[in-house]
Amino acid sequence: MAPVPDAANAWVALALLGAFHGINPGMGWLFAVALGMQENRAAAVWRALLPLGVGHACAIALAITLAFAAGAVIPASTLKWPIAAFLVFLGIRRLLRHRHPRWGGMRIGPAGLTVWSFLVATAHGAGLMVLPIWLHMPAQADVHGSHMYVEADVSSGLSVTLVHGASYLLVTTVIAWIVFAKVGVGLLRRSWINLDVIWAGALIVTGGVTLLLR
Repeated sequence: MAPVPDAANAWVALALLGAFHGINPGMGWLFAVALGMQENRAAAVWRALLPLGVGHACAIALAITLAFAAGAVIPASTLKWPIAAFLVFLGIRRLLRHRHPRWGGMRIGPAGLTVWSFLVATAHGAGLMVLPIWLHMPAQADVHGSHMYVEADVSSGLSVTLVHGASYLLVTTVIAWIVFAKVGVGLLRRSWINLDVIWAGALIVTGGVTLLLR
């Protein structure tokens, strides 16, 4: 049986994954910049960031909750197969059907932006990418009593969501502000980096790594 990753490495991996999600323009920062450009003020960018972070965190929490419910009846060694398969499916689908963002004509409040962020993160498989790390954290592997196991799962799930969500929000905030204040959307239109392909590759690689974990 493969050793369980130590806690420090697991938390670093979660933070880096959150940063990677934050870099992806399709996960929120481009929306925040577009809103700022539309209203021509920085306040619109700042106002969009918290709903984006909450929506993303909710997507992570939902994935962990569903995995926890499934884990009550399905062994982790079996659970990893459908998770890996779906990650690879999402990656291939993303490669075949990637689209560039659209600008203009947006009218959305905090609640709608939160829902949008949640749906986008869910559709992108953001929560699924977190599951391999969460399922193999020391807190998951070391506790076996039913009541203690539930408490450990809830506690680790909340911690994972907070660490990952905070890293995502920090990176999203920094990039959104730099693009709005210094770069501008015009430059992005002229020199777009297709992060959809990178994201699709990350989904496929994560699916493969999930199968290697035991």
